[in-house]
Amino acid sequence: MKSKIPVMTILVSAALLATAGVALGDRDEHEYARGRGHEQEHGFFSRWFAGEHDDDDIRNPKSDLYVQECGSCHFPYQPGLLSAQPWERVMSTLDEHFGENAELPEDDQSQILNYLLDNAAGRVSSGLSNKIIAAQKGQPMPDRISKTRYFEYEHSEIPKRMVGDNPQVKSFSNCDSCHQRAQQGLYDDDHVRIPGFGRWDD
Repeated sequence: MKSKIPVMTILVSAALLATAGVALGDRDEHEYARGRGHEQEHGFFSRWFAGEHDDDDIRNPKSDLYVQECGSCHFPYQPGLLSAQPWERVMSTLDEHFGENAELPEDDQSQILNYLLDNAAGRVSSGLSNKIIAAQKGQPMPDRISKTRYFEYEHSEIPKRMVGDNPQVKSFSNCDSCHQRAQQGLYDDDHVRIPGFGRWDD
């Protein structure tokens, strides 16, 4: 009879722990939906399995061709800011590249596509790429970096007057206007300076 007490205690404790885990997981989903707390963006348990890069840096491999052809018109976004599928779509529609004709010679287009795919989020491991993938929570990734769930969440508190209405920034797509070390693949808050407003600290 006495041997049954520890067994029952163990079973009850296990049930309580399981219930608590479900409750915390549900709370995490609601917290993310309300945009509270950066640590909620990956789910309650996934933070236990964070990779070696758990910050806001991004792998920044160099491609002179990419910088020359793409960086001549806009900020040369690091490949790890999108997954492979959006990059494939972007590179296959260069004749209508967000309202512009950005067609390239076939060899150049192929080289740039390979560079983007080899270093895309989900194919490389860096802090920011991992967060971008995790924040999508399995949803299809858009072709615009500024439309990813992670980007929208991180920039949701910044008022329009600081970006869209700011002639020194104009658009969220101009990453290096505010992220002073974007060219080096560093996007942490410590290096954010909004022209005309100074440091941004959320």
